[in-house]
Amino acid sequence: MSTALDAPPAEVALRPTRASDEAHLFAVYASTRAEELAQVDWHDAQKESFLRMQFDAQRKFYESEYPGAEFQTVMVGDRLAGRLYIHRREREIRIMDIALLPEFRSQGVGTRLLKDILAEGERMARPVTIHVESFNPARRLYERLGFAQVASDGVYFLLEKRWAEDGPMKRW
Repeated sequence: MSTALDAPPAEVALRPTRASDEAHLFAVYASTRAEELAQVDWHDAQKESFLRMQFDAQRKFYESEYPGAEFQTVMVGDRLAGRLYIHRREREIRIMDIALLPEFRSQGVGTRLLKDILAEGERMARPVTIHVESFNPARRLYERLGFAQVASDGVYFLLEKRWAEDGPMKRW
């Protein structure tokens, strides 16, 4: 079921990922690692192989660690724009992954998606959480939307947005 969202530059919608989205999802993943891989002295085939291995490992991890999660493709108009993976738990909503292709970043698409998730969390009185790398520029967006750091392992920060009526969250 698609959820239409109002966001510039066009209609933004979510739909369940399909097997036919594989190349698109890989392109989204690869785009999130482009800056990092620009710094290594590998030829394109080495980069492709590394990215494919990491993409497959990430997918297996998400599938095994987040049973019942929703794996959604972000659509802007009729174009595949990104991915949004969410795990709705009894006591929290975990944003496992949100990523957009570069041409859809900084246009309000991610903000619209995040605001809808936050509105759901507020309605359900559940905190919304996301892990983010310490150097990820999207962290500024999360903080503007009210997320605060609640944990860190040195590389990743766990950010959380909660509401006054939220009860204490159980840590894993």
